Amino acid sequence: MLKTRPAKELIVRMENEVGALDTLARTISEKGTNILAVSAWVEGERAVLHFVTDDNVRVADTLRALHYEAREADVLVSEAPHKPGMLHHITEKLAQSDIDIHHLYATASITQEKCLRVFATSNNDRAMVLLNAAASAT
Repeated sequence: MLKTRPAKELIVRMENEVGALDTLARTISEKGTNILAVSAWVEGERAVLHFVTDDNVRVADTLRALHYEAREADVLVSEAPHKPGMLHHITEKLAQSDIDIHHLYATASITQEKCLRVFATSNNDRAMVLLNAAASAT
């Protein structure tokens, strides 16, 4: 069953240099915090990371203290069965309701029964209601 809930992601913009992601990951792990999902890419000379942790407040405070550009943003987190068609299920419901997906990333391994999808939309509140109602109907 699909379960969608509101969450916060951290967004970090930093210099794109060899080892920068390692430094950030080490900093987070040294705080005893688990990264649940992450997406990273390069824009020019900057790296952009979006990630969800099990303690965003602690991570954000730590990163800001170390002078990283870190901010929080509203997202939705959806735990769903890890099987074919689940991403389509989400995207179809949102498209039918004219809700735009701003960004999406996911995490799962081939052996997991569930996967975690993180996404932001043009209307997170409405998207969450629609997705949870669709899950209840199945």
